[in-house]
Amino acid sequence: MAKKKYNVAVLGATGMVGKEMIKVLEERKFPVDKFIPLASSRTAGSKVIFKGENYVVEEAKPGSFEGVDIGLFSAGAKPSELLAPEAVKKGTVVIDNTSFFRMDPNVPLVVPEVNAYDLKWHKGIIANPNCSTAQMVLVLKPIHDVAKIKRVVVSTYQSVSGWGKEAVEEMYGQFKAILAGKKIPKVQFLPKQIAFNVIPQIDSFTSNGYTKEEMKMVNETKKIMGDQNIQVTATTVRVPVAIGHSEAVNIETERKLSLEQVREILSKFPTIKVMDEPELGIYPIPIECVGKNDTFVGRIREDISIQNGIDLWIVSDNLRRGAAFNAVLIAERLIEDGLI
Repeated sequence: MAKKKYNVAVLGATGMVGKEMIKVLEERKFPVDKFIPLASSRTAGSKVIFKGENYVVEEAKPGSFEGVDIGLFSAGAKPSELLAPEAVKKGTVVIDNTSFFRMDPNVPLVVPEVNAYDLKWHKGIIANPNCSTAQMVLVLKPIHDVAKIKRVVVSTYQSVSGWGKEAVEEMYGQFKAILAGKKIPKVQFLPKQIAFNVIPQIDSFTSNGYTKEEMKMVNETKKIMGDQNIQVTATTVRVPVAIGHSEAVNIETERKLSLEQVREILSKFPTIKVMDEPELGIYPIPIECVGKNDTFVGRIREDISIQNGIDLWIVSDNLRRGAAFNAVLIAERLIEDGLI
């Protein structure tokens, strides 16, 4: 029998995603009994607020998960690698927001609206997908179910918060210096200057010329969709936006869909909002999606270069849809399906 309330630990509670996880738990009225905020020794001792109460952040150690039912992890791949197996040994179900477990064949990679059925075979760890992948597969899933997708070409316009709060601070520092006519501080967290610029590199390059971020979108999409035949190619770009990832997505399907069908299919899918009246200036932009859990779709049009092609513009709050909200949705579904 499912519990009425659960002991929940948030690892990475002082980071941008961790703070959003805490907000989402509160907003969704998640049935939390004991709340345990955790972080590295660097920020342990600081305080976070949950449901109006101050909590002192504890340093994350293997023993931190004694009696914890659910662990929401977002502190980086290395802490997840070291602590997730230890947490599982103590009976914790870990929902991990890092890249470490995503392509492990023994770990489900889940966006609940798309493949909640994969939760049934979890062995204590569930992976949260890359933020850019999460918002895209939400849109791909209902189209694939109706018309079967053959190929996806995506170009991303990803916000700096995807790299963390230090990168956002670096961007603001560069803007301030430029506007004040001062020397730009040395770049530390991003490959190049991001202020008044775009960078066609997210993460390091691989042997095939793609970046790790691009290959995440390729491989994670196939795993989440449960179809290795979907061909995916990606170019991921960092843009000088604080929060909110945007994507230009081209989809080739096996059979033709009209624009009306596409709009109807997407409008009926959970957590997707269609904003598609471009002649009236109605289409999604990052600044309007901040703090929202939905994924917004607009600029829906036929690809005039091929027979069965669709072009879409997808925007989402990467800290929420691609991370915190998705993680909490997974936890809610685990409870709903009696898997915890």
